[in-house]
Amino acid sequence: MYNSITMKRNVYFTLSFVTALLIAVPTFAQKLNQLSEQEKNDEWILLFNGENFDGWRQCNGAAMPANWVIDDNAMKVFTAEGKNPGQGANGDILYGGKKIKNFELSIDWNAGKMGNSGIFYYVREVPGKPIYFAAPEVQVLDNVDATDNKVDSHLAGSLYDMIAADPKTVNPSGSWNTIVIKVKDGNVTHTQNGVEVCSYSLWTPEWNKLVANSKFKNFPGFTEGIAKEGFIGLQDHGYPIWFRNIKIREL
Repeated sequence: MYNSITMKRNVYFTLSFVTALLIAVPTFAQKLNQLSEQEKNDEWILLFNGENFDGWRQCNGAAMPANWVIDDNAMKVFTAEGKNPGQGANGDILYGGKKIKNFELSIDWNAGKMGNSGIFYYVREVPGKPIYFAAPEVQVLDNVDATDNKVDSHLAGSLYDMIAADPKTVNPSGSWNTIVIKVKDGNVTHTQNGVEVCSYSLWTPEWNKLVANSKFKNFPGFTEGIAKEGFIGLQDHGYPIWFRNIKIREL
């Protein structure tokens, strides 16, 4: 009796343990800031290698701003010396290799306490103007403690000040989140931690209405019409934010 029951329990335990390992292996198989073989086959391109800022530069500039560092396999922006939290230091950055039109972009982000930043696409550089002057923004935010958490369309994953994302899809400050932004012939989706949270179409009457009801209604960069191609950008809003696993593929 003892041997039979013990053997069955041991077999069950072993099978359960092996099954758990097999399930867990894919989770740990892909290393940070690297492409899987499938992603390479699908023509994804890595925009950050975890070691340096190759390909990145200041918006309206040539070098990287001083308040960006490599930290724990991530790009980190922080509050610049002499600035208070919430005060950027002209540290908005672009991946300046080429302008893109149709694409799928995936970025992991982690907001420090009260963190606030943004991911931009179709960035058109305008001398003397910030990155948000003429480009849509996908919000990055500590939804709990950030000062800019009072408006639904200012929460993480939202099309900033236009369309609100579901806050239940956001992991808290200190945790990693993945946002995937897909743009194809003007049709855009934001997918946050595996859940689609925004969809809209650029250059349409509906888009014009969104702009008219937002803080961008008097921004020439929006009223003249946003560009139909441009750079990918990340914002310096004067708070600590980490970005990693930044990759893109053209569609």
